[in-house]
Amino acid sequence: MAGGVRRVVKDIRARRNLDVYAVAAIALVFAVLSVIGDVLDEDLKWTVALAGIGLLVYRVAVPPEPAQRSDELLGDRSAFERVPLHVRFRQARDIRILAPSAVNLLSPQTCELLRSTVLARPDGTVRVVVLDPAETAAVEIAAAQLDDSVDLPVQRLPDAVRTTCGHLRAMSRWQVKGAFEARLLPYSPGFSLIALDPETAHGKVIVETHGFRSTLTASRMHLELTGENSPHWYTYWLQQFEHAWQGGSPLDAGPGADPGAGSDAGPGSTPVPGEKRGETAT
Repeated sequence: MAGGVRRVVKDIRARRNLDVYAVAAIALVFAVLSVIGDVLDEDLKWTVALAGIGLLVYRVAVPPEPAQRSDELLGDRSAFERVPLHVRFRQARDIRILAPSAVNLLSPQTCELLRSTVLARPDGTVRVVVLDPAETAAVEIAAAQLDDSVDLPVQRLPDAVRTTCGHLRAMSRWQVKGAFEARLLPYSPGFSLIALDPETAHGKVIVETHGFRSTLTASRMHLELTGENSPHWYTYWLQQFEHAWQGGSPLDAGPGADPGAGSDAGPGSTPVPGEKRGETAT
């Protein structure tokens, strides 16, 4: 019984099967009134009965909506050419990023975009988790997977992590209305993740699996999940971020902290004209 009620509530929130629930509710009300006494007009009773029969025939005749195809959930980084992340950021209020370095995403220009959009709102929050550059053994292992296993590498992970940490420290000093926090992980989790307004009905979680070998970093598989197309895995990956967040250390708490790391062309500086925005975490 409780499971049925939860399903009805979930369908109503997702605006599914509203016609069924509306007719069922009306029929239930009429049934109760009929038991109480003869307070309903006979024509009105027939109207409700015929409406229920008509809806039943319609549901039988019309085939159910096809399940979402896997290629609508899966893709590589080219999927972001349709709706680039910097476009999604403009309306967002809650951004969560987990990646070994996030260097392709957190370019100076994209950081400036976050400052002028998400972080410019009083209820805006940005949380970022990346590898701790002081964990040299973990960084070397991650570099072997992410750099050495790519046929055409264009950057090195150790340098990328240090660059991102410099950007994050500069961002932490910004005077903004929103809230910004960053933490460091002792090892790479084997995936990258971006969550956009995950606590809302239009929330999205984008997950990139790193794999063992790729031609390019852009060829890695992405999953774009919502609470509607995959409720279980949507919740699972959000929990993965929270586990990483709880397991991370504050940005400047570790021995690798460098207060001046963000002073050289950090995100607080003027963006380079024409610089390409990073589209995904790495």
